[in-house]
Amino acid sequence: GGLLLLEGYTPKQVKYGTGGPKEPENNYTAALLEAAFGGFARLEMAIYDVELYEGAGHGGMSALIDLVAVK
Repeated sequence: GGLLLLEGYTPKQVKYGTGGPKEPENNYTAALLEAAFGGFARLEMAIYDVELYEGAGHGGMSALIDLVAVK
């Protein structure tokens, strides 16, 4: 068992240019997470945009995906 808490950028983040990987394929998608953690009991998945300020290289609008799951 175990609890998984994951937060990452979606491919849309590249358009914002406010941090994270520069290539869309290096960001998370719902399909990628479902394939990787399909055997887990998913408690919640959320895809959303929000303004974050986490330092000089990571400030502004961000495209995020969150996953909470239990193995």
